[in-house]
Amino acid sequence: MIDAANLTLTDCDREPIHIPGAIQPHGLLFRLSDSGDVVQGAGDIEALTGVDDWLNRPLADLIGAELARAARQVEPAVSTFVGRWQDQAGVPHDVSALRGPQGLLVELERASDEGVMSVARMAQLDEAAAAFERTRTLDQLTDEAARTFRRLTGFDRVMIYRFLEDDSGCVVAEAHAEGMASFLNQHFPAGDIPRQARALYVQNPVRIIPDAGYTPRPLRPAEGDHPLDLSECVLRSVSPVHLQYLRNMGVGASASISIVIDGRLWGLVACHHNTPRLMDRETRAVAAVLARNLARQIQGRMEATAYRERVEQRLMEERLIADLPLDRTLMDGLAAELPSLMRLVGATGFAVVGERDIHQTGLTPDTRALADMADWLRARPHGRLVVSRCLEKLTPLGKPWVREASGLVGAVVGGAEPVCLLWFRAEHVETVRWAGDPHAGVRNGSPSALTPRASFDAWAETVQGQSRPWTPAEVESAQRFRDALVEFSEIRALRRRNSSLAAEVADRDHRLVRQDFLLREVNHRVQNSLQLISSFLGLQVREHGGGPGAPALEEARRRVKAVSLVHSRLYRSETVETVDLARYLSELIDDLGEASGPEWGDHIRHDLAPLAIEPERAVTVGLIFTELVINAQKYAYSGEPGPISVTLEPLDSRLSLRVADQGKGEHTKGKGFGSRMVESMAQQLGGSMSYSRGKTGLTADLIIPARLDSNE
Repeated sequence: MIDAANLTLTDCDREPIHIPGAIQPHGLLFRLSDSGDVVQGAGDIEALTGVDDWLNRPLADLIGAELARAARQVEPAVSTFVGRWQDQAGVPHDVSALRGPQGLLVELERASDEGVMSVARMAQLDEAAAAFERTRTLDQLTDEAARTFRRLTGFDRVMIYRFLEDDSGCVVAEAHAEGMASFLNQHFPAGDIPRQARALYVQNPVRIIPDAGYTPRPLRPAEGDHPLDLSECVLRSVSPVHLQYLRNMGVGASASISIVIDGRLWGLVACHHNTPRLMDRETRAVAAVLARNLARQIQGRMEATAYRERVEQRLMEERLIADLPLDRTLMDGLAAELPSLMRLVGATGFAVVGERDIHQTGLTPDTRALADMADWLRARPHGRLVVSRCLEKLTPLGKPWVREASGLVGAVVGGAEPVCLLWFRAEHVETVRWAGDPHAGVRNGSPSALTPRASFDAWAETVQGQSRPWTPAEVESAQRFRDALVEFSEIRALRRRNSSLAAEVADRDHRLVRQDFLLREVNHRVQNSLQLISSFLGLQVREHGGGPGAPALEEARRRVKAVSLVHSRLYRSETVETVDLARYLSELIDDLGEASGPEWGDHIRHDLAPLAIEPERAVTVGLIFTELVINAQKYAYSGEPGPISVTLEPLDSRLSLRVADQGKGEHTKGKGFGSRMVESMAQQLGGSMSYSRGKTGLTADLIIPARLDSNE
């Protein structure tokens, strides 16, 4: 048991109100063993049941076998109504059971005369829900809720109590009997409803105290090392501090119904009565359903208001971003929209601070203070807004500027054009009406001991040094605008980089076009020079006639012609990076046929697969091929026309060039200049030459890698 006289206010948040060790006297509580025997109880058990030795007896001996059996069949963690029971005097009691980690708890509480929810109750619930839906604003809704819950419960005063950001509370709507004091629009400090009490209001949505002057009924036998958790019990005894609090207010009975939105305690339906009054189970059930309906309606009103606000702000954000010029600096673009930026979050002043410039509008600190605040802001983590309604609590920089800048929303936009955005709100001097002095209690006993406030007369306090609070929608809008500016800045930087890269690419393309032109011109001139050399060699051959030097000159002319063909292909091709080896060899075959005489034209047959190869390698392959064909013409058929077949095909990562004849088969590789040249050039290509004799003729195979970077 807690002694209110010796309880300090700092103890209130630590008071274990869920394990009071006692119940209120308007019922009975039993804790059962697994076998169904009563191992602990509370209340006037002997008088109501007529059984004196109830401890360790079956529950059936106290309330009857049928109710006891129904109680033992309830599901875990759910408080379940199991039936009605009458005490020795014939007073009806509602029986409910809850199975928890400490065993089965069975509660018996005084009941109304009605056994089930009446049609009138259901109609009342339906009418109340319809009345909630007809309201248009949040204020109208809470006013209607106060009147509706007073009609439902019959209590003298019903208040809609809303929790604020600092956990203090305010009565936002009220309905009361004539002559009763009003608490409408009055504030109550957070300590009046401590943290653990707020947590229980979420867990157990309806709390009743039928008689504020009751004497608690302790659990018997007394608690051991594991006190019984009564969080879910209707009969749970409340803190003696709270009972004294109610008596100080002149309240004889109270009830509280939680208004829970998204799992958080938004507020309470607080009911007071001048004299003791019981809220029975049926009324509590209707009140709980109605409170859930009220919570949904409140959430809907709040979300609709927030939605409209967010839509308006989104449209303004999009227009501001769309109007930022791409051809000017970010600082200049923001400076042109200062009034709109101030209105974006409902500020009374706005400033944008760059590396060298400051632009401001409305009520703001001077430029020196703005520069200092921007430096302070940059030193904090980027990406997260600084939001405060009392700037001087965050930094001493705000103290001289309380009147102009009590509130701040600050953001840093980094990147190539770093700026700081500072939204200010001027001081909002407010007079708060408290239900009694929130800073004082009544001394009782020792100098440190405090009891609940004895006076609840209206007490006014003037609050200075802070602005109106920033709404979540306003903060979200500032965050979105800051993030959009970061993206805008990145897009600007990307466009500048793209423009620079485009200029570089255009310049490179121009150089490549010029280089390609020059290369083609060089190839063209090289080709002309090679053709000129070939013509000179042809003249030399004719000049020598049948002399001994004529064959050597003819071979040299053919080799020069092979190189010339590659340059001819380069000059005519759209690309100088590769040569179609099949096309190149086909043209070379035609040329060799013409050079050898018309009688050779029909004897050289070919099957060439299209293969791309580098020009410098194509020249080497062409020289090897020319040598192989010349050798076949000279040695296979002794200069007379004969069949020669040429095959070009891919071979895995290599390519194969085969020149085969059907002649004498005596011309294998030798020590002559042509043979040594062929062998050397094959090695330069990273390949090899091989010769094989058949029944007739000789086959020469050149195997080389298909690409320069091939590993084979």
